[in-house]
Amino acid sequence: MRNEQQTLADPLEPLGLDATQVALYTAILRLHRATRAQLAEAVNASADTVGGQLDHLVRLGVVDEQSGVYLARHPASALGRLAAQRLDRLAEESRRIDSALGSIRALVRDYDTGHDYRTGPFPVELVSGADVLYESVMGMAVQSPPLTLLVAIPDGRTMTDFARKFAGPWIDALERGLMAVRAVLPVHTLALPEVHDAVTRVIAAGGSMRTLDRVPSWFMTAGPGVAGLPARWGGNLPELAYNLYLLRTPIVVGMLNSLFEELWSRAIPLPWGRRGDAAAQVLRLAAQGLSDESIARQLGVSVRTVRARFAEAMAELGAQSRFQAGVEAARRGWLDQ
Repeated sequence: MRNEQQTLADPLEPLGLDATQVALYTAILRLHRATRAQLAEAVNASADTVGGQLDHLVRLGVVDEQSGVYLARHPASALGRLAAQRLDRLAEESRRIDSALGSIRALVRDYDTGHDYRTGPFPVELVSGADVLYESVMGMAVQSPPLTLLVAIPDGRTMTDFARKFAGPWIDALERGLMAVRAVLPVHTLALPEVHDAVTRVIAAGGSMRTLDRVPSWFMTAGPGVAGLPARWGGNLPELAYNLYLLRTPIVVGMLNSLFEELWSRAIPLPWGRRGDAAAQVLRLAAQGLSDESIARQLGVSVRTVRARFAEAMAELGAQSRFQAGVEAARRGWLDQ
């Protein structure tokens, strides 16, 4: 309660004026022009005390002094300037705090590096072969469910191998809650029929996938403590005969997680699956030359619903017209059956 009363009594304190100075400033406003003696009498204080406070008000720029006579400046101008200066100081302080927070993140990385150094060399395991890779991930998912898996895939061959040989067990693990998967892959891979089908099934099972025009390299993280790196950064797994390294150290996992999140933020969500299939459906039918009425009859919905789905697809694709939406949808593989 005492703090609340003090805040109410000194509303201009954030601008550099205490309660005594506010009272003196108010007296100058009311008198408009006054000598030091007149102001001392107005606020019932000694001339010496008033003199020090007046000097402070002059330095702040809210009062002018001319040959021993004090004149008040207009409050909107004088106090507005003080408020602007205060806001500038707060903004600068905020920038310094942001810089400090950035330094804290760097210090945390240093701490993690030192911790890894003191606890000895972190284990590195060489994995050779696609079967070993996918079985290793499945083993981690069974041992510590649900396993959070983040994976970047730069090429179509890796996606084709996944679709042909390994999609089934992973989809089963997703449906059983053993793992949660997010993947970034090149948009051109969606034109591969087997890949399109596997991606659709992964999304239907609860996985999340997004596309980029280009993914820089294959890598993955599995949970908080395991990272997968190719034998050569920038390569894809089939070219390297599925030779890769599994590193069990939090600092590497953290770095790759940060890289993945950056790619994920730039990537484009896929439209089909549990939530986006309806919008892609109307684009596929429109590409076949069907009118809104014909699409509505084929889907068993109203024409209004069809047009709403067109609007949803255009918003998702960033298109200004249906034609643009169709072109962009084709580029991303939305129209593939």
